[in-house]
Amino acid sequence: MVRRCTRSACSMQAVATLTYVYADQTAVLGPLSTAAEPHTYDLCVEHSQRMSAPQGWSVLRLAPDPEAGAPSRDDLLALADAVREAGRPAEPVPEGQPALRLVRPLQE
Repeated sequence: MVRRCTRSACSMQAVATLTYVYADQTAVLGPLSTAAEPHTYDLCVEHSQRMSAPQGWSVLRLAPDPEAGAPSRDDLLALADAVREAGRPAEPVPEGQPALRLVRPLQE
């Protein structure tokens, strides 16, 4: 699902998330968060470039890390292991045996 800019009457795709840190009087504009959160604002390219903070506040603009979105070696190995496991044939069930077995007995 594509998230839209939260500015009124704007239907452009959001690319950045704005968060206000009231204790520090700072507006933080960073890459689009992974999920929509309350008290944050998703902004399109135009609104994120034109964004200004209240008078006396600081604006902290966080540039996206190009390496952050790329999968790591560990991610790729985990994915490969999961694919191998999913593709492994199921063990045959001997005739006369139940298809399911308890790993540990239930306690009564």
